[in-house]
Amino acid sequence: IITLPKEVGNGYEVIAGQRRVRASQLAGIETIPAFVLPLDRDRAIITLVDSNIQRENILPSERAFAYKMKLEAMKRQGYRTDLTSSQVGTKLNRADKLLAEQVGSSRNQIQRFIRLTYLIPPLLDMVDEHKVAFNPAVELSYLTSEEQVALLDAMDSEQSTPSLSQAQRLKKFSQEGSLSEDIMRAILSEEKKPEVGKITLSSDQLRRYFPKSFTPQQMEQTIFRLLEQWQRRRQRDLER
Repeated sequence: IITLPKEVGNGYEVIAGQRRVRASQLAGIETIPAFVLPLDRDRAIITLVDSNIQRENILPSERAFAYKMKLEAMKRQGYRTDLTSSQVGTKLNRADKLLAEQVGSSRNQIQRFIRLTYLIPPLLDMVDEHKVAFNPAVELSYLTSEEQVALLDAMDSEQSTPSLSQAQRLKKFSQEGSLSEDIMRAILSEEKKPEVGKITLSSDQLRRYFPKSFTPQQMEQTIFRLLEQWQRRRQRDLER
């Protein structure tokens, strides 16, 4: 496990390995090996996030808050490291790009996950439970907390969850300041048209098939190259 000296009082704070500590306690083990790192608070947050984000089957909400915590810590480190405002700006502008490279995603996808942290807990739970899809959830995160509470009531009343196009319209009404419960119910009561010919694959779905060092661009290039090879083999089979 990895520990950090407590800021107040004696003792140490576990920043990575909480599950191992809990398992040892349940097993009656009183002493376990630990590393004590002389990290500052932000460095500890980064270490904690790096440890937890490697878990399999991480929930969208966990990934969202992990990205947000690490990005904020990286930005604070930039403020302390750079000496001039222009240098700080450069450092901060690089933070989300660096984070994207470290987790094998894109800057846009990082920001989309962070948007989930603006959802009220009941809606975020529905994302984790796959009751609300990721893309609509990102759009709904732009609604105010009050509007999100009203939306929950409308969803329960209509027994429906927003599609991507419906969520985008709800966001538009909200930004115009005209979103009401009547509009919410009217939109949710519409018959959803199936999206034809559209396939969406997130980098997180594809990540397990590629080395961690691959960037999103390398992943995309590899996918299209493999598809071209598959198409050529299929064409040869048809010509036989």
